[in-house]
Amino acid sequence: MLRVDLKYIYYWIPEGTKVLDLGCGEGELLYALTTQKNCRGYGIEIDSDRVLKSMEKGINVLQGDIENGLDIFNEKQFDVVVLSQTIQAMRNTEGILQEMVRVGNQVIVTFPNFGYWRNRIQIGLGGHMPVSESMPYSWYDTPNIHWCTLTDFEQLCQENNINIEERMVLTKGKKIQRFSNILGSLAAYRLGRARM
Repeated sequence: MLRVDLKYIYYWIPEGTKVLDLGCGEGELLYALTTQKNCRGYGIEIDSDRVLKSMEKGINVLQGDIENGLDIFNEKQFDVVVLSQTIQAMRNTEGILQEMVRVGNQVIVTFPNFGYWRNRIQIGLGGHMPVSESMPYSWYDTPNIHWCTLTDFEQLCQENNINIEERMVLTKGKKIQRFSNILGSLAAYRLGRARM
């Protein structure tokens, strides 16, 4: 069963496309895409246990650290490159985003929205770093090192000449249409390189 953001990503990816899933976990998304949509592709995962679980599903997965770049792949080698709920754990956020746009025609990125109203309240009134469904770790054991809001991410895209083709903001699996930087707990973006 796919996590809620992966369900939306699944619908964004056309049938028969070549997909690269960065930080693919146990390969759930790639498994669904290959078995139900006739997609082809690879996953990259750093955790050896997750690599083995992906391989057991028949997923083509490489064990590696995407922080080192994607230079083993050619420009526009993939139709779609996915980075789901991982960008906030990257040290070189800008670099990985640039690499994704280089190797893929389309890029899909999802991340927890630090600007969500419940997070703001936990900081403002509670005086502590937020813990929630989309951010389940305490400040001292979190893998997340770069929190951002929708506005922050969109500014990063603009500074790197990356076109936002579609944005979807969710809370508890439901789409948020208005005041999304405050009411949305999870963001999903479809991106492409802006035309020069």
